[in-house]
Amino acid sequence: MAPTDRPDAVMVPGDAGLGSFGTPAVPPGTLDRLFAEIAALGERLATVRTEIGRAIFGQDEVVDQTLITLLAGGHGLLVGVPGLAKTRLVETLGIVLGLDARRIQCTPDLMPADILGSEVLEDDGGRRSFRFIPGPVFCQLLMADEVNRASPRTQSALLQAMQEHRVSVAGHYHPLPRPFHVLATQNPIEQEGTYPLPEAQLDRFLMQIDVGYPDQDAERRMVIETTGVPGPPPTPVLTAADLIAAQGLVRRIPVGDTVIDGILHLVRRGRPETTDVPEVREHVVWGPGPRASQALMLAARAAALLDGRDAPSLDDVVALARPVLRHRMALSYAARAEGVMLDAVVDRLAAPLA
Repeated sequence: MAPTDRPDAVMVPGDAGLGSFGTPAVPPGTLDRLFAEIAALGERLATVRTEIGRAIFGQDEVVDQTLITLLAGGHGLLVGVPGLAKTRLVETLGIVLGLDARRIQCTPDLMPADILGSEVLEDDGGRRSFRFIPGPVFCQLLMADEVNRASPRTQSALLQAMQEHRVSVAGHYHPLPRPFHVLATQNPIEQEGTYPLPEAQLDRFLMQIDVGYPDQDAERRMVIETTGVPGPPPTPVLTAADLIAAQGLVRRIPVGDTVIDGILHLVRRGRPETTDVPEVREHVVWGPGPRASQALMLAARAAALLDGRDAPSLDDVVALARPVLRHRMALSYAARAEGVMLDAVVDRLAAPLA
């Protein structure tokens, strides 16, 4: 949406938190300053894209969806076979965004304490006391590699960190740094020795980002540049404080009534109880909850900011429908046996908005 296409009727976040909206009563000058902030940050985010593109080849859509996830303040689930630069992407994001990034390799014997940290007993001249040693979760960008290999007990510990931005150890709460984001990876072809993520934890991921193979030109560039003399590493563009400020700006971006109605229409059509789509009634066991509507609203705003646009459009909602909804819906066993694809169902839901 170009600056000249700014919606006349817009909704902006109120003071009640996520999901509370009210018609703004702000002077025109305030909106002009807001649009100027959006344009300025959009230019810096273009530089962020360029720096990431120096290390990640042929995954522009994946990079954009991951940046949208972080700008919206959420967590992302990267699903793809090995060798598609998922780990490299997270490492590069940590550098370019100026975040303290860490990585954990999930295995069946990984314990919650290996992620959260633990208390140790110390003897200081006859005086004993417990001291908490933080685990790798105390960072700003955590990569949980092959998260479905971790046991349910460890997954639940990670769930608390993702949802509450704090951890509980020995009855004491420890806040996590700000910002805090989890980018987890999952191998879709590995089934043995894995523990599928429960629906409650899947719903905590703002988006499920499917990572596919690069095209031939991108793979050619990758082969040449990664097997020769290493080039200079990406340079930082933002800081953690800049990212926090950007996340605040995302929640101030105006949204037209048409976009809000489109989000609600899309999500509610994905529920068997309220849908008018025969494929959903026949093939979908359970549909997306209200958190999907919230995720689409934030993601659409973040997509507009990433492009330096003043407000999101229905095109943003359609483009983000798959990554926001694909892990919040489930097909019946009969549908899977018939070869029904969930992405095709989501495309059917989003078709009227295109």
